[in-house]
Amino acid sequence: MREAYIVTSVRTPGCRRNKGAFAHTRPEDLLVTALNGLMERSKGVEKGAIEDIMIGCAFPEAEQGLNIGRVAAQIAKFPDSVCGATVNRFCSSGLEAIALQAMRIKCGWCDVAIGGGLESMTIVPMGGNMPRPHPEWAMENPDVYISMGITAENVAKRYNITREMQDEFAYHSNMKAAAAQEKGLYTEIVPTPAVSYKMKDGKYVKEIKMQDFDDGVRKETTIEGLKKLRPAFASTGSVTAGNSSQTTDGAAATLLMSEDAVKKYGVKPIAKLVAYTVAGCRADEMGVGPAYAVPKLLKMVGLKATDIGLYELNEAFASQCIYSAQQIGIADRKNWASDSDSRIINVNGGAIALGHPLGCTGAKLASQLMTMMQKKGAKYGIESMCIGGGMGAAALFELCE
Repeated sequence: MREAYIVTSVRTPGCRRNKGAFAHTRPEDLLVTALNGLMERSKGVEKGAIEDIMIGCAFPEAEQGLNIGRVAAQIAKFPDSVCGATVNRFCSSGLEAIALQAMRIKCGWCDVAIGGGLESMTIVPMGGNMPRPHPEWAMENPDVYISMGITAENVAKRYNITREMQDEFAYHSNMKAAAAQEKGLYTEIVPTPAVSYKMKDGKYVKEIKMQDFDDGVRKETTIEGLKKLRPAFASTGSVTAGNSSQTTDGAAATLLMSEDAVKKYGVKPIAKLVAYTVAGCRADEMGVGPAYAVPKLLKMVGLKATDIGLYELNEAFASQCIYSAQQIGIADRKNWASDSDSRIINVNGGAIALGHPLGCTGAKLASQLMTMMQKKGAKYGIESMCIGGGMGAAALFELCE
């Protein structure tokens, strides 16, 4: 089987739902910026060289419907020969898209492809515009439809993840992200046009500014402030807005190639996508998905958790991220705290600080992981996330020499 190489990986900033810079920016435009930014950074590779664009999207409808993978490719002026598709595995959609393209390359069906992700949680709401659960099934077993926040509460209660543990984890996520912003470490970000509308002379006028940073990072966060927040999903619960991921708008894209294509275009790849897997779990505690997916992945490739230099464990909620790290065997404070120089988990902050744009997140984490694997010289990196409905996904990347 052939190797699948990551050549370039970029993302737009992640901006807060409704209140952030992208609240009035159409999702197609976010994705077009990511695609064009990807190609601009892939010197020597023309748009016509791309065979297919696969885009992950958790709620592919309305403005981000109609096969956004193909629509965005056309808006971005890729030639008609470049195909497009949309894939949905909820929170792992962006990683699923990258993995599908890697599998096509590995089996010889493709040589040059793009995998990415998109979500505008401002424009297309959580759950979609018209959710229609199956009535009989919802009566028999509603867990697959329940609030993700309730699943986070279930994890916290069943596995003794205390409010104090969650708030501490959330605090460090924000501190890591704030420090990374100050140091300019998010080099995978493509500056992105942000649309707003202002009233001038009795008319709304479209204005555009360039957004080049994640606008949800709360550098002023304190443990004391987090303690004051009320539970968000259960009156006596421990999951709050402060220790949960932010709902966010954003897009990301990754260019993949076969070894023959790497040589043909004279590019230097970042890493190989070695393996990808998914694992199922109870829907009412969907957050524990990585606790199943990462060990399954490690067994597939014959590695131990301690062999991995960097982890991106999506912080859908602090409770599930902490529990997953415990089960993987990497939960020691030194592995995730902002004041630890040996941290390996979400080294520049996670979704609690940077946001979780659902279908984009898997591709977003890939771009962040590629950046830091290069900066730190980490041989192996894993990204993993929980998935609504009761699943986990995980992928292993190996840095190229």
